[in-house]
Amino acid sequence: MKEFKSIDDILEFAINAEQEAVDFYTNLSGWSKNEQMKKVFVDFAGEEMKHKAKLLEVKENRSFRIPEGKVRDLKISDYVVDVKPTPDMTYPDALVLAMKKEKDAFRLYLLLSEESSDPVMKNLFLSLAQEESRHKLRFELEYDDFILKEN
Repeated sequence: MKEFKSIDDILEFAINAEQEAVDFYTNLSGWSKNEQMKKVFVDFAGEEMKHKAKLLEVKENRSFRIPEGKVRDLKISDYVVDVKPTPDMTYPDALVLAMKKEKDAFRLYLLLSEESSDPVMKNLFLSLAQEESRHKLRFELEYDDFILKEN
């Protein structure tokens, strides 16, 4: 596992991870043949850009606040089958892909918080994990509202 020596290391890591997510969804948008799916992926990329901007602001201002409260987990991503991105991907598959990606990011930040002995870094990792948990919840709610309720 990568060793972080400073908050800047953590933030650079997180900023790069968000940029990778932006690139991932942007590439899927360009790859998709379905116009509706192109829009979905562009929207996902936009969400990731907002996350990156938030991290850049934290880095610049040298402050962050851990949001209070617990983020609800519908656990939908635990019960859906993994999907691979394809040019003709359906909206439900795109939501599954997004849920799984956000869940992986949550787990990474949680693991990094557990590995950190510095309380400031631990809190920053926990804050980032909570943010990813919120993103996953957004996709789970979308999946629940538009996919599960239709069936």
